[in-house]
Amino acid sequence: MKIEELEKELRQGTLRSLYLLYGEERFLLETNLKNIKKLFGDMIKGINYIRLDESNIGEIISDIETPAFGYEKKLIIAKDSGLFKKDTKKKGKNDNSSLKERLDEYLKENIDVINESTVIVFVEETVEKCELLKTIEKLGITCNFEYQKQFQIQARLKAILKAYKVNMEDSTLVYFIQCCGTDMQELINEIRKLIEYVGEGNTITNKDIDKLSIKKMESIIFDLTDNLGKKNTKQAIQVLRNLILAKEPIQKILITLYNHFKKIYLTKFAVAQHKDVASSLDLKPNQVFLVNKYKAQANLFTREELRKILQELCDLDYKYKIGLIDLQVRIRSNTLCLYVVSF
Repeated sequence: MKIEELEKELRQGTLRSLYLLYGEERFLLETNLKNIKKLFGDMIKGINYIRLDESNIGEIISDIETPAFGYEKKLIIAKDSGLFKKDTKKKGKNDNSSLKERLDEYLKENIDVINESTVIVFVEETVEKCELLKTIEKLGITCNFEYQKQFQIQARLKAILKAYKVNMEDSTLVYFIQCCGTDMQELINEIRKLIEYVGEGNTITNKDIDKLSIKKMESIIFDLTDNLGKKNTKQAIQVLRNLILAKEPIQKILITLYNHFKKIYLTKFAVAQHKDVASSLDLKPNQVFLVNKYKAQANLFTREELRKILQELCDLDYKYKIGLIDLQVRIRSNTLCLYVVSF
């Protein structure tokens, strides 16, 4: 089941008896888990509400069979149970192969009883293919909370803006996502801050975003690269200085710079060879919108310039490691930016 379909079911008040929720988009996953709890109703821990994890997942069948005295149904949430990890060849205390088989058979044989008395929710980061997974897919609901694509993120943010009667142009919304990333929790925190700032009936602008939002390192590196490509040395140095004033670790700045220029270099090759840029850069679905930005920045540099930048960054790292330079002094003296733009 898709995320939107699950959300719709829960809004309509439909509560199933068996769920497996997993994936990288933890904010949406946890939001839907809260909605399941809310729909279930009053929860008394140890009576009609049981929490399980890898340390006590072996009790799950016993917990299912124990009546929720005084209550119509019981809610069992098994988080990071270990049941959906790949089986290890070496048997040990963390081996769940036997429990998986027993639980798989139990669910198949007792699903009618479970439907009447229990709501079971498995919550995992990742899942491996196994018979238990197939059984839950057949008897219940599985939902993969993948990172959202740009149009999905925009739709969710628009719904929030509409609810608070605040306007934002589509182009500004794209700029907001580029600046603040694609993590839903962070985006919602930032959009609420902007909504509070402009107030009902007003419009959020790029200037508001620049003034109030906490920009992701990757977004700042895009700004730095734009200035380097356009040989705007003064502005490039200012962007770098702002990063330092924000107390970003020097090593993190250099690593991010290196990885960013490496992606621009790979983009250059992908475009020349008519290959898909998103695949060449191994971008996740929520990062595909960056393709056009990488292409635009690739046009600012030649292959030779990009190779030189990458080599300069590698040399900087090498000289620091063997004690020839002090990395802090090197960065603070702004020589990195000057180094890069002086092809």
